[in-house]
Amino acid sequence: MPSPAERAPATRVPTIIVHGGAGADPSESHEFRPGMRAAALAGWRVLSAGGAALDAVESAVRVLEDDPRFNAGRGSVLTRDGTVELDASIMEGDRLQCGAVAAVTRVANPVTLARRVLETRRHVLLVGDGAVAFARSVGIPECDPASLVTDRQRQRHAERAARSAALGGTVGAVALDRNGTVAAATSTGGTAGQLPGRVGDSALIGCGTYADSSIGGVSCTGDGEAIIRVVFGCRALHYLKDADDPDYAAKVAVDLLVEEGRGHGGLIVIDWRGRAGYATSTPLMPVAIMSPTLAEPRTLF
Repeated sequence: MPSPAERAPATRVPTIIVHGGAGADPSESHEFRPGMRAAALAGWRVLSAGGAALDAVESAVRVLEDDPRFNAGRGSVLTRDGTVELDASIMEGDRLQCGAVAAVTRVANPVTLARRVLETRRHVLLVGDGAVAFARSVGIPECDPASLVTDRQRQRHAERAARSAALGGTVGAVALDRNGTVAAATSTGGTAGQLPGRVGDSALIGCGTYADSSIGGVSCTGDGEAIIRVVFGCRALHYLKDADDPDYAAKVAVDLLVEEGRGHGGLIVIDWRGRAGYATSTPLMPVAIMSPTLAEPRTLF
């Protein structure tokens, strides 16, 4: 673990990495590139101006929630009853502050609602109608639930050809800012055809999202039940602490997910120095990264 001197701002290289879900269809990979670049750039604008990692990951994930090509916010997969229920979480690694929401139906950007829960310093997870009531109390506008349902997902639901749990397209971001703070966020519409009220890993701190500025941060995607079984996010950071290698830690964590969790998925990770890594057991997981060494966001798929 780094000492306070090692964690001085001068040692920091601000970086952001984003993902668009371990369930992405490889035949549609070209469709995801504009959104991935836009998300990485939105987060980078915050970091390059000296902003906070928490603001950066929120900004990046909001871009993906607004993009109907991803399973988060508008464009989310539908439940068994043909409705949208959204989960999201966000965490800041300095003081382990976190917030999450689940089974939300009337908020277009659940990551921002999760951020407001974090800012209460009182609760970590709010669900369903209680989360929507909280959104109203803090001034987050409600939307018509129907506005979150796209024609594409409606057609898939009607044809019963929607993706399974491992094909969800959850989105997430992890960032390190100049002050050495790591933050992570994850957002999803869940699993196609899920029972109403089902909550997966994306709303659960330690499973779908985790950040500890002395180690790093992680956002996960894939089979939510498998991710929960192995506490995927937290375990990945344990591997990162031991191995001091983001790519290696990510790959070992994915092996754990497959072998012990009995599911598939992937993750993105940034360590306390700003080194990024990722891994997946699925055919495609859209990833994009931005740092001072890059002229523009680099897509890694």
